[in-house]
Amino acid sequence: MKANEAMDAFQTVESVARASYGRLVAYLSSRSHNLAEAEDALSEAFVAALETWTRNGVPQKPEAWLLTAARHKLIDGSRAAKVRTDSLSTLRIIAKEAQEISQLGTFPDERLKLLFICAHPAIDAAAHTPLMLQTVLGLDAARIASAFLVAPKTMGQRLVRAKAKIRDAGIAFEVPELSELPTRLGAVMEAIYAAYGTAWEEVSGADPRRRNLSNEAIWLANVLVHLMPEEAEARGLLALLLHCEARRKARRSPEGNYIPLSEQDVLLWNSSMVEAAEQELAIASLSKSLGRFQLEAAIQSVHAQRAVTGQTHWEAIALLYEALVRLAPTLGAIVGQAAATAQVYGSASGLAVLDSIALEQAAITYQPYWAVRAHLLAELGNSQESQAAYIRAIGLSEDKQVRQFLIKQSLLRSS
Repeated sequence: MKANEAMDAFQTVESVARASYGRLVAYLSSRSHNLAEAEDALSEAFVAALETWTRNGVPQKPEAWLLTAARHKLIDGSRAAKVRTDSLSTLRIIAKEAQEISQLGTFPDERLKLLFICAHPAIDAAAHTPLMLQTVLGLDAARIASAFLVAPKTMGQRLVRAKAKIRDAGIAFEVPELSELPTRLGAVMEAIYAAYGTAWEEVSGADPRRRNLSNEAIWLANVLVHLMPEEAEARGLLALLLHCEARRKARRSPEGNYIPLSEQDVLLWNSSMVEAAEQELAIASLSKSLGRFQLEAAIQSVHAQRAVTGQTHWEAIALLYEALVRLAPTLGAIVGQAAATAQVYGSASGLAVLDSIALEQAAITYQPYWAVRAHLLAELGNSQESQAAYIRAIGLSEDKQVRQFLIKQSLLRSS
């Protein structure tokens, strides 16, 4: 066994898992009607690929190979379990399709369908977004648990129960009727937003899995808009993601250092993405139905105007945050409101907004809360409390570049 062959096999498996896991699971589960079994079959196919590709070389169409291997696992499992004849018939159809796919090298993208399945009202609402993040976008349970501030074991059990519910309730593996879409739309948008946020948090861009997630989230938001063009919030979500993605290249210096939004070089912003975001926001505004994602996109739109005017209209941002907090008083929205309020009315007013937050578990472990608090306290000359807040923010920062930025700010403020 040659080392380079093993490395080629490993790298290809990793690349396909990163780029196509969600598409493969969605395709298999939408035909087998069993999400958990589809995931298990695909996992076994990946294990088999490592062994076979190391021995025989990487196939020309890795995705098709994995799909064929996974459908064999599904059929073998169904035979062993002696399932109904109609189930085996369905799996044989998958086998025939897989054979055709092995020749063509492409297969249908069923991820949006799976998103709506995971948002079915029969499933515990608390499991909707985590289930979508795992099955459609391939995030592991530990990462999802961290994002939702629960223990990995608890999240794992929640996901297992949700998949069992899909199986036991006989939930149809199809996009719901148009009349049913609005009731599931909120959960689907939350999952897409959370997926993009996971990619956005990694400032360095060193993790290719998270880089790919941002593209996947924007693609899903685009498909959602095409599916439900009259839904203003779907357009608001797409506008928000496009505005944020437009600034990706400006978020780091050539040396890899973190650059906050207020200091970014606007010439590095992607003007075509900004324009596309503005178009989506303009269309959404015609509905006269205001929602959370439209407000968040509007805030980013005001920031984007700095590329034209050279200034940031903080009064407008503060007003938009005020409306956002009234509509959706999330921790992130309140911290954003505090920062904007400080810009308009002074640091003491911004700090008062932060002080209105009950320091429950979520706030205690929310890094932006402590970073903004440290900055405002330093502006007010409260060095001791500011340094304590900086220490907390630094400790909560997972990204190395963000930690270095905060350490630098802390040293500047203490001198």
